[in-house]
Parts: sequence; structure tokens; C-alpha cells
Amino acid sequence: MRIIRSLFFLTLLAVALFYFFDQTETSPEEVVQHVTSIVKEKQHVLESKITPEEEDIPAISIGANIFQWIGQTSEELEGSFDEPVRIDKSAYDYEWWVYTNSTNQYVQFGIEDNVVKTIFATGEEIDTEPIFIGQPYEEVNQEFGFTDEVSYNNGISSYTFRISEEDMQVRPLVKLNDSTFIQFYFDTFTGKLSSVRVLTAETLLKHRPYEIEYRGKLPDEPNLTEDEWAEIEKGMEQQIYDITNIIRHRHGKDKLDWEESVSNVAFLHSKDMEENNYFSHYSLNGDGLKERLEAEDVFYMTAGENIAAQYPDAPGAMEGWLNSEGHREALLSDDYSHIGVGVYRLYYTQNFLGKPL
Repeated sequence: MRIIRSLFFLTLLAVALFYFFDQTETSPEEVVQHVTSIVKEKQHVLESKITPEEEDIPAISIGANIFQWIGQTSEELEGSFDEPVRIDKSAYDYEWWVYTNSTNQYVQFGIEDNVVKTIFATGEEIDTEPIFIGQPYEEVNQEFGFTDEVSYNNGISSYTFRISEEDMQVRPLVKLNDSTFIQFYFDTFTGKLSSVRVLTAETLLKHRPYEIEYRGKLPDEPNLTEDEWAEIEKGMEQQIYDITNIIRHRHGKDKLDWEESVSNVAFLHSKDMEENNYFSHYSLNGDGLKERLEAEDVFYMTAGENIAAQYPDAPGAMEGWLNSEGHREALLSDDYSHIGVGVYRLYYTQNFLGKPL
């Protein structure tokens, strides 16, 4: 019997840094069949609340309840959805097919060997019945019954995921059927569901976001080339940018514009932290965000920084920032108009900027 905490994931966050002026187990069939007249009533209420401005927001074609897509083929996905806005490589053998209207809807489908192995979804009007994004924690818990241990057996191998007290509040895990799981990400400041991730058992074991007690073998850790990592990092940077603006829209905040020069500053800090084995807003030479921006001739009225490390991917890092007071303040600040994101391996940096001087 062996116990590990996670593949990489002693999850790390650093409080946002600011500069001012210097810068119940349920089968898939039951889930799908749970669409009732109550759902129609919810949709009618949502439609009645749409403002003239919201009428201009394009909607992405979600097709159907997202839970049904695990195990389906990429050809079936293509037959029901519009074209993805892009396809991003991941560190876990699958590719992310990304769908978003860049305002209030966001879905990623993880495709491996032409089969959907995982899904991440956040935003509005996405069919996740029998629950919905924005639903109170207590109601989702009542529907699924969160527990501090979730088990999975595969032949003679057995795995038990230990869900800590903190994870029970932020990202509880539920087994949907014998080989499929759901992670529910909650905004602990509002007590409401922020996003959902559906994934196969094999994918969950690759991510290892929880402590695991197991008999048998775990999937091998990623063994990727420099070029492969570079592709993965670029995809995660764009995902963080997209999800940041989805979250900001949810809270009535303006969209942030991408700033490439600041993305380079953020990337270099992530790379420096990983290569020199430290985790701080300050480089080993003592430089902070102000100095890093000045070194690249970037000058803004206000600037702020979020950093994170060892999350399995961009959605995980985003939900971590959302649930940390300092990071949340930066994510939702009215002071910023631009953002740059830099990811190196599993080190993540966001640099927020006010309007240019």
C-alpha cells in the first residue's frame, strides 16, 4: 500500500503583488435524463433577464448536456458543435478543443485517440444538468453527496482519493460511474459553483490533484520535449486569458486586453522560478514586478501580479487564484485594462496593468 500526495501538486499560490504609480453516485444516463420542465422554467427566467447589450453576445453551440460527451468520438463532437476556436496541446496525452464566445461561455474538450477523455466548462447557459454553474454549494452537495474518500478499482489495482477538508470546500470529487469522475470547482467567496471538470479515471490519475492511496501502478509522469512544452505553455497562457475574462464578466467587470510585451515579462518570471527552484514575487536578485517591467521598457500607472505553481493545468490555476483573497482582488480589479500571462512548465504568472502612460 502506497500513499502519495500528488504528481506535482503540492499546490502553491502567492498573494497578489501590487504597484501603484510605479507601474450520491449517478449514472450518465440518469444525468442526461434529468432535463425536466424545471430546466425549461430556468431557461425562460434567464431569457427574460437578457439585456439589450447581452443580446449582442454570440452564443457557442454546446450541442447537449456536457456529461454525455465523455467517451464519445471526436467525429461525433464535430457533428454536434461548431468548429473549436483553437486546439491546444496538453501535458497529458490529450489535446484541448477549446470553445468560447470570449465573453460568458467557455468549454474545453480533452481529446485523446479521437475520444473525449475530459471536459472543463465554465460560464453561463451551459447544460450541466442536474446542476448549473452558479448553483449554491449546499444544493450541489445535496444532489451528489460529497465525501472525503472516493475509490476506483481497475482489475487488481485499487485507488482511493483522499479529499482534504479544504478540497471538500473548493473542489470536491464525485464518481459518476465506474470509470468517470466530476470535479466541482466552487467560489468559496460566494459559495457557488464556478466550473466543472469531467474526466476519466485514467486522466484523473495523470493529474493527481488529491492525495492517493493505491495498490498497483500509476500512469507515468509526462516526458515531453522542449518544443512540446513550448506548445503546451502557449496554450495554457491563452486559456488563462480566456478564463480570466469569463470570470470578470461573471462579476460585471470589463474585459482585459492582451499585452504581448507584458506576457513576455510574465513568462520570464515563471521560467526563472522553475529553473532556479524558488517561488516568489521577487527574483533571486531582489527585482520585483516594477523592475521586471522597466527592464522591458513597459510603463503603466498601476500593475499587479499573481503567481501559482504545480497546478495540473490552466483551469486548475485559475480556480486556485479565484479562491485566494489577494489573487481574487487582482482578477476582479477595476484598476486594470491589460493583462500578460506567462507559463513555463507548471509555473504560472499573470501581470495586470492599468492604462498605458
